[in-house]
Amino acid sequence: MTEGLIIVHTGDGKGKTTAALGLALRAFGAGLKVLILQFIKGGQKYGELDALKNLQIEIRQCGLGFTKSGEIAEHKAAAQATLKIAKDEIISRNRDLIILDEINYAVKFGLITEDEMLNLLTIRPPELHLVFTGRDATEKLIDAADLVTEMKMIKHPYQRGIKAQRGIEF
Repeated sequence: MTEGLIIVHTGDGKGKTTAALGLALRAFGAGLKVLILQFIKGGQKYGELDALKNLQIEIRQCGLGFTKSGEIAEHKAAAQATLKIAKDEIISRNRDLIILDEINYAVKFGLITEDEMLNLLTIRPPELHLVFTGRDATEKLIDAADLVTEMKMIKHPYQRGIKAQRGIEF
């Protein structure tokens, strides 16, 4: 029997979602059933969407994009709906790996509570792997995790005025 892991990719450096996508690719290649739920991303075209669709890895953009002042109620509703999907998918036992992309941001921005996020751990079947991404993972999530990787920014092209580039940042 597989022992499911709780995996956290956090930190201020680039690569949290990219690392999770790499894990999704590896898991899919090993025959695991993978689902990626994006808590913040939505409405924009990201390179991984087409690639994963071609591989038949399910990815759902459930968010509304990055929050702007005055739109918090809509973002909160979208995050709560995504949380419900996550709960339903976890309970269903239809997946081997579920990636909760940018869920840490959803907690940080008050779109869902830390307790709501941590509740996902209590309903998780023991064989299910769960991945949590985003900056500022909470201490309680870090304590509960089996594997935590902190991406540390040393240098970023944005610091030199280089804008995000298709295929690299999105």
